[in-house]
Amino acid sequence: MKILVLCTGNSARSILLESIFNAFEADRITAYSAGSKPVGKVNPAAVAHLATVGIDASTARSKSWNEFSGDDAPHVDLVITVCGNARNEECPYWPGAPLKAHWGVEDPADVTEPPEAVAAAFAEAYKILHHRATALLALPFEDMSSDELQKHLIDIGDITP
Repeated sequence: MKILVLCTGNSARSILLESIFNAFEADRITAYSAGSKPVGKVNPAAVAHLATVGIDASTARSKSWNEFSGDDAPHVDLVITVCGNARNEECPYWPGAPLKAHWGVEDPADVTEPPEAVAAAFAEAYKILHHRATALLALPFEDMSSDELQKHLIDIGDITP
């Protein structure tokens, strides 16, 4: 399954979830992330938190969702929004009509100091996204109908650890 994770800035939450999927289930999932208004750089606190859990995100980059909407873009099976802004924005056309889900999480990048609070905010966002990713990965999604999977995706978006 190919998953595109969307957020407005593509610097924190979407980077976290993309990295979680790619680190833990590379044989079943390929994840990408993008933003409607990318800030152009990954939040260093996202990279730092991922490093604390053993995920190397040093090559992650903040990019526009336009990279995934053209004819030469990778096919995407599922689009997950992780922030409230991206959920309500007019999204580009995604070739192949992928499934869609909203897994909103508070933006840890809104916390800018003290350093302990920043670290805690990123740890909390990671915990929620990791929990939701684990719920999806526990499903036999390869064998599920689109309707069945869509129902699970909606339910997963409501999960809080």
